[in-house]
Amino acid sequence: MTSYTLYPILCSLIISTSLFAQDLTQHNAESDTYERLAALFETWRDFESPPLREGAPDYTKETFEKRWETFEQHRSTLITIDTTGWSIPQKIDWMIVWAEMSGYDFNHNILQPWVRDPAFYKTVWTYRSDVPAHEGPTHHATLELWTYSFPLTETERTRLISDLMVIRPLNRQAKQNLTGNARDLWITGIRDINRQSLHLQSILRQPGVIDDVELVNQIGIAITSTDDLATWLEEQAEHKTGPSGIGKEHYSWYLRNVHLIPLTWEDEVMILKRELARAWSSLALEEHRNRDLPPIKAVDSKLDYAELADQSATSLITFLQEQDIVTVKDYFDSALREHLGDFVPESTRNFFWITAHFDPRPLYCHFYHWFELARMDNEPNNSPIRRRPLLYNIFDSRNEGIATAVEEMFMQAGLYNDHPRSREIVYIMIAQRAARGLGSLYAHANEMSMTEAGGIHEAYTPRGWMKTEEELKIFEQHLYLRQPGYGTSYITGKYLAEQAMMELAKKQESSDNPFELKSYYDQLNSIGNIPMALSMWEMTGVNSLMD
Repeated sequence: MTSYTLYPILCSLIISTSLFAQDLTQHNAESDTYERLAALFETWRDFESPPLREGAPDYTKETFEKRWETFEQHRSTLITIDTTGWSIPQKIDWMIVWAEMSGYDFNHNILQPWVRDPAFYKTVWTYRSDVPAHEGPTHHATLELWTYSFPLTETERTRLISDLMVIRPLNRQAKQNLTGNARDLWITGIRDINRQSLHLQSILRQPGVIDDVELVNQIGIAITSTDDLATWLEEQAEHKTGPSGIGKEHYSWYLRNVHLIPLTWEDEVMILKRELARAWSSLALEEHRNRDLPPIKAVDSKLDYAELADQSATSLITFLQEQDIVTVKDYFDSALREHLGDFVPESTRNFFWITAHFDPRPLYCHFYHWFELARMDNEPNNSPIRRRPLLYNIFDSRNEGIATAVEEMFMQAGLYNDHPRSREIVYIMIAQRAARGLGSLYAHANEMSMTEAGGIHEAYTPRGWMKTEEELKIFEQHLYLRQPGYGTSYITGKYLAEQAMMELAKKQESSDNPFELKSYYDQLNSIGNIPMALSMWEMTGVNSLMD
């Protein structure tokens, strides 16, 4: 039995952390201070980042085993903290720390990306994620190429060389650590390593680089090392025959104890099937209602796309402000406009850019992500525990859930009253999210391969819009296999966001106060990027994790 299964499920801990404190240490009955939790959080975060081996993070088995006792001490310290008398927000912060520690435990014993997942060793990232941290398991010393401007200042040149120097020892370590037998993860992960080589080569073409002998040398070392790792992975691939999913039991435990989603694998299957049917049937009804309207047409030039994108961004921001949907901050408009996209020829558009060339507003609604990241940059949360991105993608039900929820919520609030055909796009997007998430569930249950899961993803996306560009499907199914729960979080997070709206509206009704949509979103925004079930608890006092 793996160690993580020995710990009580989180809902039991919610009932009374002091009971565990008494069991473990006969801790005194008086409440601890919140400051003790905040101090432990800093200690925990320092510990969670592994020591270095030859200048790279150390993910070797021997190092994990040496550090396990210290981890258990940190978790025991957390359990001894008595939260009696604490406010709900403070208790929620305790739960966030518990969830992160549960994530470390699960990764150590079950997921083990450093053992099973070659993509874990991808170092070079060319873009900022649209959620608080990179999607999927990521090592602790990534090279964030998007943060550099060329030509480099001396400070930035030093930083880049330092980042590059991690690659060779980490790749060398990967050959030692990658002993897993997860075939789909292994085969697909090779693509990530091969692409890293291309990204490294692109640095050589940046202004001022080619004349810098030391920098060029370090890039060359990184390229050679990356190519060597990719070759080794390909040589080992024929021996990889095992499943890549974690199984239903592990998946359900992970949902509840790490991502704090009050659902099981079976619950998620039911919810995604229901949402898939609802999206398809709603699309059919919309098409019937709009049958006498002219068909929606995609723009077909750079100029037309630029004009449409500008109008759409203005339309969305204006709608949010004038209709009292959410408090629109000064940085919303600029945050959105950095990501409007460009014209893509019809033959190479993937699913999302197909939708954007008809009407970008459904996609721009999902770009609520960028409002949230701008808020983190400009208005950091007051809580030291919520200020930084939560580990292990624990934020997914909140960030992906709200970004998906607002696509339909803004529609129902009237965003497309001027263009009814755009409502059809919203339901197509919901169907795509439900289909891909459903496929990922079967892949994690090891009832389907990643390719077969992608078949559901493709077949149940309306209008054949997932058949146009294979890369998106591979990227998404690979990510969801690497990160349990992520592929479903768009729809299950949406469900939890709707549940939170229901509970808030019910609470307002019982006190004879009108429900205010703006208050709902403003509260969510102030609470921060934490699991949606915790957000509902803070907003309404209803704790769904107790069910």
